[in-house]
Amino acid sequence: MRTTRRAIAGLAALTALGALSACSDDSGDSKASAAAKSGAPGGTQAAPAPAGALPAAASGATYVALGDSYAAGVKIPVIVPTAPPGCSRSESNYAHLVAKRKNITGLVDVTCGGARTPDLTVGQQTQGAPPPQFDALRPDTALVTLGVGGNDIGFSEIVTMCVLQSRSTTSTQPCTDKYAPGGNDELTKRIGDTGPKLAAAITGIKERSPKARILVVGYPMILPESGPGCPAQVPVADGDLPYLRKLVPALNDMIAKEAAKQGAEYVDTYTGSAGHDVCKPVGTKWVEGVKPESPAGPVHPNALGQEAMADAVLAKLG
Repeated sequence: MRTTRRAIAGLAALTALGALSACSDDSGDSKASAAAKSGAPGGTQAAPAPAGALPAAASGATYVALGDSYAAGVKIPVIVPTAPPGCSRSESNYAHLVAKRKNITGLVDVTCGGARTPDLTVGQQTQGAPPPQFDALRPDTALVTLGVGGNDIGFSEIVTMCVLQSRSTTSTQPCTDKYAPGGNDELTKRIGDTGPKLAAAITGIKERSPKARILVVGYPMILPESGPGCPAQVPVADGDLPYLRKLVPALNDMIAKEAAKQGAEYVDTYTGSAGHDVCKPVGTKWVEGVKPESPAGPVHPNALGQEAMADAVLAKLG
């Protein structure tokens, strides 16, 4: 009976997974952008704060938000109308929330669904053809947040394949068998391969914005740390849960280490998200399942999740 229910859930999720692919960019190397580096092409500028609202240290500061769909807040209303359509950039993502709560003027948000580390320096292949995110950086930029890496390891492909593999009748851990046959873990390798790319990205930020404080934002918890899964939300095989639970912590560990090595600061959004995974009810969960129950991309943070990520960034800023 459990297998039948899981198969039904898996089939129902396939349509939703089509939306997940829209949150990632697996098109290979992006084409170079011809956009000139003036202003913040494709970015969104926050409205100026009232006179006197800024702390003295923040007066005239510029905050540039870089990153992928977890940073962009894909499909969370209201979507920034001037952003490239393929980016699905929300006015309620953590960058906008941080800027509002810190009274930071001059927010330039160039986050974009599907972004990988190459898209920071090379124009992204998605609807609206956003230019390189690094075009937004300036010598006087004071704050940069960077949230990237999930698409470099093939996040949407992993979720999609593990849901499809869950319908297997020949293995109790088909996703583990696919990605770590005989203990040869492909995903661990992908995470390791992404490390130098992230390091280069941080170096690139420092070169373009030498005065900036750089915060590298990690990923929140998706699956519960222990206990059963929730096939209605993420229909994967029970036997694959131990393997999949290790993925986000391993990715975050790499991100934290690379940030430290490059002199940037890591923002932990994982620890505080315990108890708010995809299996929790609406109003408690911070990340949606493959069939979102609140406005958000499949297997992406909802509005509550973005608020929590903003809280983590604000706590780091002090």
